[in-house]
Formats: sequence, C-alpha cells, structure tokens
Amino acid sequence: MFRALAVLCLILLTAPAPPVSAQDHPVVDEIVAVVADQILLRSEVDAIVAGVSRQQGLAYSDELWNDALQQLVDEKVLVIHARRDTTLNVTEDQVDQTLNQRIAGMSAQVGGERRLEEAYGKTIVEIKAELRDEFRDQILADQFRQRKLSSIKVTPSDVQDFFRQFPTDSLPTLPEAVRVSHVVRYPAVTAAARAEAREVLAAIRDSIVVSGGSFEEWATGFSEDPGSAENGGRYENMALAEMVPEFAAVASRAAPGVVSGIFETEFGLHILRVNSRRGDAVDYNHILIQFDASKADPQVAIDFLSAVRDSVLAGELDFATAARRHSEDQSSAAQGGRVIDPQSGQRDLFIEALGPFWQTALRDLAVDSISVPQEVELLNGRRAYHIVRLRKRTPAHQVDILTDYAFIEQYALRQKQADLVAVWLRGLRKGVYIDVRTKAGTDTTASN
Repeated sequence: MFRALAVLCLILLTAPAPPVSAQDHPVVDEIVAVVADQILLRSEVDAIVAGVSRQQGLAYSDELWNDALQQLVDEKVLVIHARRDTTLNVTEDQVDQTLNQRIAGMSAQVGGERRLEEAYGKTIVEIKAELRDEFRDQILADQFRQRKLSSIKVTPSDVQDFFRQFPTDSLPTLPEAVRVSHVVRYPAVTAAARAEAREVLAAIRDSIVVSGGSFEEWATGFSEDPGSAENGGRYENMALAEMVPEFAAVASRAAPGVVSGIFETEFGLHILRVNSRRGDAVDYNHILIQFDASKADPQVAIDFLSAVRDSVLAGELDFATAARRHSEDQSSAAQGGRVIDPQSGQRDLFIEALGPFWQTALRDLAVDSISVPQEVELLNGRRAYHIVRLRKRTPAHQVDILTDYAFIEQYALRQKQADLVAVWLRGLRKGVYIDVRTKAGTDTTASN
C-alpha cells in the first residue's frame, strides 16, 4: 500500500468510519516514519486504519493504528529491495494495465469517473500521471514478494502438523460442496433486437461522422459500457490480447482518427476510434450499444443444449469434448467445462456460496447425471443457459484430513507463508534505514 492508494481509500469512504479520536489525530499532518529516503505521513496510516475499520467492523485502537504503520513500513522496505534487484522488470504496459484496472474499480465504487475526479480534484489523466510511479513501485514490490511466496511449499508433514494444532472437538464443519462441469450457451439475439441496436448506433455514428459531433460526448451520453462511458468511451493502451477476438480484429487494423463501421461482439454492437497504437497496445474510444435482453430468444440455446445433452447421454460425445467444442463460457470451456473457484483454484465449491440458479440446478441432481438446460448467471454477470454435470457431492461434515486434505493444505500453506514472510521481512528491514516516530513520541529503530 502506498500514498496514492491511501488517498484513494479515503476518497472511497463514503460512509462514516468507526470514531477516531480527534485528540489522537490532529488536523495538521505529520511525518510518522522515514524509510530510507521516503517518508510516511500520519494521514496515510489513518486512511488504512479507516478502511480496515469500515470493512471489518473494528473499533479504532492504538494497536490497529500501529499495525497499519508497520504494514506501510514493510511495503516501503519491499520497494527499496525490489529496486535493488536487477532481475526484476516492470513494463509500461503492466503499469498501464494496473492503472486502468484500479481507476476503473475505484470509479465504479464512487459512481463513475466524474465523481472520482471531483473527489480527487483532478482529471483522470492527471490522477494517472500522479499515481504512475507509485503503481510501478507497487508492481515491482509485488513481483519481489511473489517470488518469495512461490518458493514456499508445504510437505505432507507440514499439513499434518498444522491440522494437529486444532483440538478434535473444535474442528470446524465444512458446508456441502460440489464438483461440477457445464456447457454454456447464450440466448439468441433476435432480429428485432439486433436491428434496434444497429439503428441507434447508426444514428450516433452519423452524428459524429457526418455532423461533426464529439465522439466523447456521445460515448458519455449513450455508451452502455460501464467501464468507459464516464471517460468518453476511452481505454488507454489496452493490449489486443485482452480484447475479445472480434474487437481486437477491428482495433488492430482501423486507421487512427477514423471512426470504424459498426461491428458486433458478444457484448453488443460497437463503433471505435483508434487514437494511437504502440506495438500490440491500442489507445481508443468506443461506443457500445447492447442488445435488448428482454428480446433475446432463449429457445435456440435451450434446444442446442438439449441436443448436446442427448449426444452425451447416447455416448456419441463425452462431456469434456462437448464443452470444449460448444460452450460459450471461455474460461470453463478451455478446461473441458470444469468450474473452479477463480480465487483459490479449487474444484470443490461450497454450494451455499453458489447463486440461486446453480442451487436449483443441483438440488436434486445425482452424481454423474446431467441436468436439463437451465438458466444461470455467470461470473461476468451475464445470463445464459447451461447443462450441468455433477461430478462429486460432499455432504456437510466436520473437517477431516483424509477427506479434506486439499482444503487443509491450502490453509497450512497460507500459515507457513505468513510465518516465513514475517521472518524474511525482519531480515530485509536490517538493510534499510528506518526511523519510526510513534504516536507516543519518537521511537527510532535505525538500521543500515
């Protein structure tokens, strides 16, 4: 966490945080630590404390404040050591991607880029320019930390030792879990919905190309892409590999400064204007008009999935092949339809954490059976239809090392990583000058 992120954390705190004593935290800012040639301000620590207090419902305490201060000191130490490591490299594209993603996320939380600009008192371009060096440092520090984490492994003995530290009568109960695969199809766009969207976008394009209207103003007013509409439809230095193929094909060949013709992707109809290209990175503005979901025809998808299900049940096609060939959910299709937790990578999913559509599909489904086509909401928020194969069902039970080894291994690894990284950071601190000025006064712990 760096100064920029601390400032943005404060901006995002739209609801009051748990009370912080004004006596402990005067309005005037002050330096609370010096790490090599970098300073940490009280406001930075306060921002982290406010964020943690609000997210976790914790009351303010001196211990919480001091923990936040030490966390920020560790981040600075990591940056300093990462800068010294000549084997690490951060590209401008990496910085651009991280900046774009973070600004988009922050904007979504406060209600759009305009509100973020108002809160920050600067334009998005100015915010990105100001934060650029700090984000580059963050990426560098993350690379440095990740290399250490990737070197830490757990052995079966480590897992057993971790499990033994919990008394048998206090072991947690794991909820029901399932292991599933699916084949996904989106509802067909009707001719009426496609024609309606094209008519709207054609009128917008004519207003820009023929009448000389502002692309940015039309994008702000009418584009249905929540990630760019507030910014006039602009994406800066977006890699072609990050775009869906149809969009990348147009963005890679469109002449700079020229408004493209109307083209279609899975999200709807687009026009774009390329501002510049650098290698495989494109700076562009675009306008998206989505198809009216209420006019989509699910029957085509349902009939298609029913035919796929019949082929699998008849032995003409195995489920994994069907998913790779026919599923329109790219993330699972590449895995033969297997659904995994995007955060942990685990295949066993707690059914209570799945959405209501999934729960309905799985409620009465037997292991190794395939459901009839049913509606589902995907991780990208889009509604679709799918057939589901239940590979495994594990009832709710008290955690056991024989049946839940992968689950326990994951937590054992996290604990080992936390313990070893803490020792590693203490060692890194010895190579950096640190002057920590605590709330009670000045506590100097300088090292070289």
